Amino acid sequence: MARPVTVTISHDLGKEGARARIRDGFDQLKGSMTNGLMFKFSEEWTSEDTLSFTAKGLGQTITGTIDVFPEHVRITATLPGLLASLAETISGKIEKQGQILLEHK
Repeated sequence: MARPVTVTISHDLGKEGARARIRDGFDQLKGSMTNGLMFKFSEEWTSEDTLSFTAKGLGQTITGTIDVFPEHVRITATLPGLLASLAETISGKIEKQGQILLEHK
């Protein structure tokens, strides 16, 4: 059974800075969402502040969005049956990788 996972990460980069980090660093988040399994991702900015993505692999499909706000980023992913049992582990990895991506440098 599919399970939605939502992670919210605070930042102090402003919308433009966070959006740029997401554009440049989405590859880093991909591995966190699939727990290291081989999935093929496709992504598209459906609005200025929303990145929609789909990942397919092992007969499973992950769908989700990344929404950029002035002071936080919200990552929402629906994990299929195979990954749903690992939802807590995966959400922790997404949060950790997202914090690294959005930390002030």
